[in-house]
Amino acid sequence: MAANDYYNAADSSSSSRYNQNRYEPSIAPSTNPPPSYTSQQPYHQQGPSHPYSSHVGVTPSSPFETVFDDHVYPSQPHATTDSIGDSIGDNHQSFAHDTRYHGSGSPDISPVGTDEIPLRHHNKPTGYLDDSTDHVYDADPAPRRRPQNHDRSRLGFGQLGMLGSDRKRIPFVVYIFSIIQIAVFIAELVKAAQLTGSPIQTTPSFNPVIGPSQQVLISMGSRYVPCMKNVQGIQNFLGSAGLVFPCPNSTTNDPQCSLSELCGFGGVPNPEWRGADGLDQKPQPNQWFRFITPIFLHAGFIHIGFNLLLQLTMGREIESAIGSIRFFIVYVSAGIFGFVLGGNFAPPGISSTGASGALFGVIAINLLDLLYSWSERRHPGRELFFILIEIVISFVLGLLPGLDNFSHIGGFIVGLTLGISVLHSPNFLRRRIGEDHFGGASYSSVGGGAITSVAFPAFYRNPVGFFKGRKPLWWGWWLLRAAFLILVIVIFIVLLNNFYANQNTCTWCKYLSCLPVNDWCEMGNFNATPPNGKRDVMFLALDQFAKLDI
Repeated sequence: MAANDYYNAADSSSSSRYNQNRYEPSIAPSTNPPPSYTSQQPYHQQGPSHPYSSHVGVTPSSPFETVFDDHVYPSQPHATTDSIGDSIGDNHQSFAHDTRYHGSGSPDISPVGTDEIPLRHHNKPTGYLDDSTDHVYDADPAPRRRPQNHDRSRLGFGQLGMLGSDRKRIPFVVYIFSIIQIAVFIAELVKAAQLTGSPIQTTPSFNPVIGPSQQVLISMGSRYVPCMKNVQGIQNFLGSAGLVFPCPNSTTNDPQCSLSELCGFGGVPNPEWRGADGLDQKPQPNQWFRFITPIFLHAGFIHIGFNLLLQLTMGREIESAIGSIRFFIVYVSAGIFGFVLGGNFAPPGISSTGASGALFGVIAINLLDLLYSWSERRHPGRELFFILIEIVISFVLGLLPGLDNFSHIGGFIVGLTLGISVLHSPNFLRRRIGEDHFGGASYSSVGGGAITSVAFPAFYRNPVGFFKGRKPLWWGWWLLRAAFLILVIVIFIVLLNNFYANQNTCTWCKYLSCLPVNDWCEMGNFNATPPNGKRDVMFLALDQFAKLDI
């Protein structure tokens, strides 16, 4: 306002050019310098006359000059308050130093000493404003804080918390295995349609999981012990004419094929019917790959549907968290171990297929993830309860006819032991150890002005440096992991050797996979002594409802 009054006030002695319509700024001559912006009080125009209209002796300024030019308003004050308009109050605080927001009050009232921030009440102590010199907003001395939800940073139900769970890896193994399993199941339906005239078994009985017959699955690689070794009740059969087996294209209960024709894949040595010495027959059937191929076979639409549902949900998340290599090791090892365990203790006449053993290994990894990130979860006890209920229900269902519980048990055991060996360490233990032992970002803590831990190189980059400077706790944990790895390898070798060297002599093991009602635990057993001298009654296992690894 001072600048406008200074430059735009009318002069009574001005020439006639001021009466013209065009704008041509001018300034009345004055012997006094213009008021200082930083030292003078603001003033207001009072009527047509102006206090500076009588000053002469100054050359008119350029129309391009503004009040903000340095030579117009010098930094040193020269004018006195007597030459300025009305006083605005007794407060002598400089207006140039007061940049606070003063609301929309009257311009004739000094902004100094007021604090009219709209919609805000200030409870400030006496003298608070006097100490303030330059404030845009005067915040309260003790601002209120919103209560923070400390559980928001914790893991919710079903979230993975192990190291790497926040990564977005592509689950290649899950996708590739799922595609292979779907393609193999389609091949099963096509072969069943070619052999029996229908992709789904309807005669002599209906397949409850809606799929091919057991003979078709055996010919395509399901785990069937007579195709893998000499079996008690087959090679040492005491009948005069031996045994015959159902054919892959059979739609009746009349067996007409040999063991070699049923097993397929180039056939196996047929039994020589040598009586008590038959178990020493050489060569013996040895289709060892039947420990692996059943992972990709399924008994029906319901069977493959449930497995793919679990595999494409939990399995995909687990692989994204632990990586494809670790997931492949756990998945395949759990599946193979489950079929080896079943081959040792399940009845030999049972045909078993499916990826349930491998998926139980994935369930074990999910349980380990909960235990590894226990302290980071909102309700770990509740999650543990639901996981245990899921595991118990799955094992109980494995006692029903048509389900191979040994594959479930074996897969879960390998998932736990092998998971401890190949997964990253638990989160709380990693913080105690103080570093990432796989060569990534270290868990470093700062104490006393020094870093207490350092990152160690990856083993494949520097094998010697990987072990240098490790803490005793790190060594103890790695020895435990190595012990679990050695344990699962030793158990696998013992079971595999026992499968080929001995027969199933465990009398109570069958109750882990069946309920002793309606002769369920007798399904799939062979008897070396034929009743009534009939040669085909020994193969009642396939005439009954064969077990499916669901």
